[in-house]
Amino acid sequence: MQETKKLEDIIKELPEDLRKEVEDFALFLLEKRKREETEKKKPTLSWVGGLSEFKDKYTSVELQHKALEWMTEDVFDRH
Repeated sequence: MQETKKLEDIIKELPEDLRKEVEDFALFLLEKRKREETEKKKPTLSWVGGLSEFKDKYTSVELQHKALEWMTEDVFDRH
């Protein structure tokens, strides 16, 4: 069975110019991962306008209280 070389050993065998390419690619992959993680955390704002039908019935503060009440009812109804 052939022994698997570790990445570090493989990189050491490369000429200097190719080692630089490996380093550049690794840095690119790290930045890409950071961007993807950051994009996952961004809110979608898909809820915007979701309660607009109530704008004439409640003030903004009343609507906040009502929304909390509805969410609480929904949570307790599930259990």
